[in-house]
Amino acid sequence: MAVVSRETLQPLLPPGADAAQLQAYHDLLADDGVRLGLIGPRESARLWDRHLGNALWVVLPEPGLVPTGSSVADVGSGAGLPGLAWAIGRPDLHVTLIEPLLRRSTFLERAVAQLALDDRVEVLRSRAEDVPRTRQWDVVTARAVAPLDRLLGWTVPLTRPGGMVLALKGAAAQDELQAARPAMGRLRTGRARIEVCGGDYSATPTRVVVVPRSPIERG
Repeated sequence: MAVVSRETLQPLLPPGADAAQLQAYHDLLADDGVRLGLIGPRESARLWDRHLGNALWVVLPEPGLVPTGSSVADVGSGAGLPGLAWAIGRPDLHVTLIEPLLRRSTFLERAVAQLALDDRVEVLRSRAEDVPRTRQWDVVTARAVAPLDRLLGWTVPLTRPGGMVLALKGAAAQDELQAARPAMGRLRTGRARIEVCGGDYSATPTRVVVVPRSPIERG
């Protein structure tokens, strides 16, 4: 299978996605992201496949996981993965990057400004558990933040009724899902499933645990 590159990704993205903007984000990750310790130095040569591709497979028209015009919160956003990549690849989304650490949130604010995404992307410096429950999003996502059982305790309350959590996981996704069954029972979520995204294009597809929130708010 071919190595994933900008040229691989660009034809798959919906109309309006800016390939130059995506390249600029790649360059920020390879430069400031590595210098600030947000991306490992060995990862700079694998950004397209292991990071940008890993994030973007999830928001492609196929599998169609993220509905058009969704509000999205990216918990523990770090260097902006997946949230900032989603905002570039899907110009219809409004994205909030939730990150508690100053160094990371400062990088995110600078990246949003440089990429001219201020009209659709907000950086919120906060821990997920401290975000007011009056704020909720259609889709709440996270990548490499915490085991699924703990992650759901942070993300489900931020998800509007009828929305969903999309947790980007690795090869152990099924094991994490099984371990999280008690947490899903306590949180009274809908039935969870695993979607594999990008398998037609990458040797390392993205496994996404999809956890729907009930359309009815329960007390």
